[in-house]
Amino acid sequence: MAEVGLGKENEPMKSPVKSGMPGVITARSEELFALARKSSLWTLTFGLACCAIEMMSTYMAHHDFDRFGVVTWPSPRQSDVMIVAGTVVKKMADPIRLLYEQMPDPKWVIAMGSCATNGGPYYRSYSVVMGVDHLIPVDIYVPGCPPRPEALMQGILKLQDKIMDDARGSGGKA
Repeated sequence: MAEVGLGKENEPMKSPVKSGMPGVITARSEELFALARKSSLWTLTFGLACCAIEMMSTYMAHHDFDRFGVVTWPSPRQSDVMIVAGTVVKKMADPIRLLYEQMPDPKWVIAMGSCATNGGPYYRSYSVVMGVDHLIPVDIYVPGCPPRPEALMQGILKLQDKIMDDARGSGGKA
C-alpha cells in the first residue's frame, strides 16, 4: 500500500514549485497555472438520470466536494469541467454539444455512469446515444450503475492528475 505523498515506485512526488533561496519561488508558468486550475475546478453538472442523485450527494456534507476545490456552477461560460451523469438520449445531443462549445478553454468532461459511458442497459436503443464520447471528447470515465460518490471523487482526483500531467508535457491534450 502506497503512502500519501509518494509518487510511482515510492519516490517522493516532484513539486512544480522550486525554491532557489529562502523567500524566492521559481517554477514554469504552465505548472503554476495547472496547479491553480486543478485546485479550483468549476463544474457544469449535467444530471440526466439516476446518476445525478449520486453526483448531488457528492456535494453534501458526508463527501464534501468543496475540499477538493470543486465548485458547482450553473453557467457554461464560467465552468471548466462538465460532468455528464445519466442516460444521454438523442434529443439531448444538441444541448450537450452547445453547452460544451460555450465552455472556455481549457475544458474537461467526466462521463459518470454506465449510461453516459456506453449507453448502459439501454444499449442499442433507438433513442439512446452509445456514450457521450460520440458527441464530445471525454477525459475521465467513472464506471458504475449508478457509481458511488466515492467513484466520482476518484474521477476528480484522476482529472487533477491529468491536468498536472498535461502541464508537464506528458499528457495528450494541449
